[in-house]
Amino acid sequence: MAKASQRALVSMAICLLSSLVGFAYAGSLDNKFVVLGKVYCDTCRVEFETKLSEPIPGAKVKLECRKQGDETVTYSHEAETDANGVYKIPVEGNHEEQICEVSTVSSPRADCNEKMEAFEKAQVELTSDDGLAEPSRKANNLGFKKKVAVPGCAQVLKEMGFPLTE
Repeated sequence: MAKASQRALVSMAICLLSSLVGFAYAGSLDNKFVVLGKVYCDTCRVEFETKLSEPIPGAKVKLECRKQGDETVTYSHEAETDANGVYKIPVEGNHEEQICEVSTVSSPRADCNEKMEAFEKAQVELTSDDGLAEPSRKANNLGFKKKVAVPGCAQVLKEMGFPLTE
């Protein structure tokens, strides 16, 4: 019986210690975040990603946080995508009471710089009060449309289950 009590006590101590470590880690984030996302070229002009979509290196994006209601910008930061079309935006501060969105600014590709209404912006939560311990926040992918669809799009859409019109 004494061994069972000791095991229970050790188990409780381990649980308490791991909880304290979790709180310490969450507190050490100091409201610093990194917003991660990707910018792609919609090569089929369908306003969503397909297997023919391509990343856009050198695309510019902007993160803006606004007060709810009066639209006053409280935080703004621009970034550029890397060779894989990925951007990383550092953010400081807790933006719990704000609406934060990443939006496309420009594409360096003359053949793929038409903005897409549906994927021009992505909302992201930037608060440490959301239960997430990780400082990184993933935004939905954003894109630009190619001026002319590439060959093979009809087949890709057919494979995805979209009916084709002749």
